Amino acid sequence: MEVLIALAIFGVVVVAFLSALATGSQAIIVADEQTTAESLARSELEYVKNSAYDNINNPPQYSLDPAIDIPDGYNIEMEAIRLDPEDDGIEDDDGIQKITVEVYHQDSPTPSLILSTSGYKVNR
Repeated sequence: MEVLIALAIFGVVVVAFLSALATGSQAIIVADEQTTAESLARSELEYVKNSAYDNINNPPQYSLDPAIDIPDGYNIEMEAIRLDPEDDGIEDDDGIQKITVEVYHQDSPTPSLILSTSGYKVNR
């Protein structure tokens, strides 16, 4: 009888331990995904900020950084829009643009958004 109780307690402890390992493993995967997405987004945002200011196209057109080595399964999307602080219409460029970079990861049939970050580009 004592052996059965000991085995039952041991079984509960083993299941709890394995569950903790699985949760920890999943947390490491999510943290790695977030870190990769943050690095890609920051690199792309800095590349756009250091690119020549586009005051001709509306919306502004900037290319993705060709030097970024995008890991398999990841995708970067970037959007630039003119801001209008002088309230004279976005056709007249006021020298400030909002840059939004989104990083997606293909971990299922449809890509999921991992990180979206924005910054501003000014014409100096």
